[in-house]
Amino acid sequence: MARRARSLLALLLLALQGGAALRSPLAALKRLKETTRSFSNECLGTTRPVIPIDSSDFALDIRMPGVTPKQSDTYFCMSMRLPVDEEAFVIDFKPRASMDTVHHMLLFGCNMPSSTGSYWFCDEGTCTDKANILYAWARNAPPTRLPKGVGFRVGGETGSKYFVLQVHYGDISAFRDNHKDCSGVSLHLTRVPQPLIAGMYLMMAVDTVIPPGEKVVNSDISCHYKTYPMHVFAYRVHTHHLGKVVSGYRVRSGQWTLIGRQSPQLPQAFYPVEHPVEVSFGDILAARCVFTGEGRTEATHIGGTSSDEMCNLYIMYYMEAKHAVSFMTCTQNVAPDIFRTAPPEASIPIAVKPDMVMMHGHHKEAENKDKTALLQQPKKEEEEVLDQDFHVEEALDWPGVYLLPGQVSGVALDPNNNLVIFHRGDHVWDGNSFDSKFVYQQRGLGPIEEDTILIIDPNNAAVLQSSGKNLFYLPHGLSIDKDGNYWVTDVALHQVFKLDPNSKGPLLILGRSMQPGSDQNHFCQPTDVAVDPGTGAIYVSDGYCNSRIVQFSPSGEFVTQWGEGTSGRGPKPGQFSVPHSLALVPHLGQLCVADRENGRIQCFKTDTKEFVREIKHAAFGRNVFAISYIPGLLFAVNGKPYFRDQEPLQGFVMNFSSGEIIDVFKPVRKHFDMPHDIVASEDGTVYIGDAHTNTVWKFTLTEKMEHRSVKKAGIEVQEIKEAEAVAETKMENKPTSSELQKMQEKQKLIKEPGSGVPVVLITTLLVIPVVVLLAIAIFIRWKKSRAFGDSEHKLEASSGRVLGRFRGKGSGGLNLGNFFASRKGYSRKGFDRLSTEGSDHEKEEDDGSESEEEYSAPLPTPAPSAS
Repeated sequence: MARRARSLLALLLLALQGGAALRSPLAALKRLKETTRSFSNECLGTTRPVIPIDSSDFALDIRMPGVTPKQSDTYFCMSMRLPVDEEAFVIDFKPRASMDTVHHMLLFGCNMPSSTGSYWFCDEGTCTDKANILYAWARNAPPTRLPKGVGFRVGGETGSKYFVLQVHYGDISAFRDNHKDCSGVSLHLTRVPQPLIAGMYLMMAVDTVIPPGEKVVNSDISCHYKTYPMHVFAYRVHTHHLGKVVSGYRVRSGQWTLIGRQSPQLPQAFYPVEHPVEVSFGDILAARCVFTGEGRTEATHIGGTSSDEMCNLYIMYYMEAKHAVSFMTCTQNVAPDIFRTAPPEASIPIAVKPDMVMMHGHHKEAENKDKTALLQQPKKEEEEVLDQDFHVEEALDWPGVYLLPGQVSGVALDPNNNLVIFHRGDHVWDGNSFDSKFVYQQRGLGPIEEDTILIIDPNNAAVLQSSGKNLFYLPHGLSIDKDGNYWVTDVALHQVFKLDPNSKGPLLILGRSMQPGSDQNHFCQPTDVAVDPGTGAIYVSDGYCNSRIVQFSPSGEFVTQWGEGTSGRGPKPGQFSVPHSLALVPHLGQLCVADRENGRIQCFKTDTKEFVREIKHAAFGRNVFAISYIPGLLFAVNGKPYFRDQEPLQGFVMNFSSGEIIDVFKPVRKHFDMPHDIVASEDGTVYIGDAHTNTVWKFTLTEKMEHRSVKKAGIEVQEIKEAEAVAETKMENKPTSSELQKMQEKQKLIKEPGSGVPVVLITTLLVIPVVVLLAIAIFIRWKKSRAFGDSEHKLEASSGRVLGRFRGKGSGGLNLGNFFASRKGYSRKGFDRLSTEGSDHEKEEDDGSESEEEYSAPLPTPAPSAS
């Protein structure tokens, strides 16, 4: 009977495939608008699920729409339709969840979800047709990155039309405050065809029983591989609390080749394989999960609830596009004898340090221990933990990149965490700006007539306030002290200004106007200012034509200076070649300097001015333009590479204690040309201003965005404002100052060629060829449908009869609850919810592909089966 049930499941998986319908561009546009629906205001998720990146790429933010589970082991599902009809490729995944509230997530691709509601209980199923697993996450796993040229195929005539997200809420104690959860995953998709198509091979045990008190229990899975070669590039393991190690191998001619081996008690990410593994026709895929029954008083079975166990190995692979199969499974052990020669490592648990274990939320005892550990951790430990899975990426839905001010020379954050931009308006620093004695040569232009200081809303990039008109000639550095005062430098005036944002005149001026010098009362093109929050001491980096740091008292009295110009090839400590940016480290009493032309960072004691250390990396290249410090981390941005230099323009995140680079980042929209200044907030948000592209980018910390549910392990923490990561991209409804509008008008006048030609005429000329091409395409399609219409109709009718036999009345996809319930001793609960990670996709091992229709070439000649 069980064998018959399995055969029926295999037939169902082959048969339940939805057709692809041709849709018009107008329908695609309509769907894009429909997909761009707003989530609940109480949900901390993004307000725009569809985020355009460029002409070919876009991002999808797939989130729960603000849900509050009422009981443990709740499975919620939600769907999102692909907003385009044509074929697209998923090339990146980023989880947006925390294990404090979510046990695991699955993302499926299919043609028809089981419900049309905003979300539903997964008891109703995920999809009414065949569903393919695209992504799986648990235990605070970091993002999964696909190799270049590899993508999951969706849309078009053969790909999935819908994404369905399934979220398992294991223990709901974190929801005692009834807050809304919006966990999910963000996808990066491209319309550019990928030469290699990604897929998922799921190896899953279904018969394992773990006796109570048993010290070691092995669960083995093996299947013959019977299709075109697949190239394995990542793997992910999954068990519940009793799992100790999961190992996967390719067995060829008796030789075992490791695919991946990991403890399931570590973050359950897709880890890259150590060495590329090709799996070919005739190979055996083998996996072993090692469990322990210690601590349990009754037998544990495979199932979907917190008290059950799982033994899953996800193998992520790619195949040539013409032979690609998107999903395959193995749920048997067809070659049990081969495990006699399995490598010993497959049976040896991986030791995991207690501080590395990320416990399941539903294990109360472990959770309470974890609370104690968290409470006892010193602050220094927090900084070390922050380094482990730290990644910064551009906030693609932040519209500030389109502000287009003048040359952006400085960026800073005020006490309200608003972004402040210092820019040059219509003035430009070029080769004609100064003579050989550093005297400004364009004084006749007068000061900049527009506001040079803009206060920007960090959420939507609206200009909240502006000031600084008729004060500056060539703005450069900007910093803000603890009281909210602005400290700016002007390289043409050779001066430093202290400004109150709410008053018109300067509170303090250092240096002499238009007079370069190197004594106590003069600067020569000063670059930046830092003000000690404890002592009020003022530090000025001076500058392009002086090589020194100058200290002043809070009232502006000269105190001391240090530094000298670089001599010889090897710069010594305390020597500078354009000290360009400053960053204070108050709790350590240090001042760090971006020694720009020496391509390094130097740090000094603020009390004795003693050199502490140098931070220099080959990745910096020849220049370090700007730096910013937050507790435990130092951010930097380098300069444009010289001819034949290999180091790219990028941002850096460094562990301040060790100086090691822990992350690098670049923008997706536009590109760095001269990233001139950088500022970071303590939540990991980073802003970079570029003096050549006149652009400001916002970057966000991935780790921050993953931890959206607010009660961590029962400890009260401050909610992270999602507004720092998401914003509406439509600019027309945003308040802008009159000065900003003038700037944007100037940009338009400069950039519009042939302004005398009406815009309507230009648009019409561009649209006519597109309309003609569309008409031709529609005509060709119509001719084809006339030629083949009868045969296609017959095929559809035939397919409908076949599907009808298997689906029966009210078919809603596969219900593994009935299948497992027929097996003695297994827990039905959880499977009725379509709950397990992939367990709703059982398939016989002989079914190497999803359908022969997916092959464009004949299969290899089958070898004699050993099973």
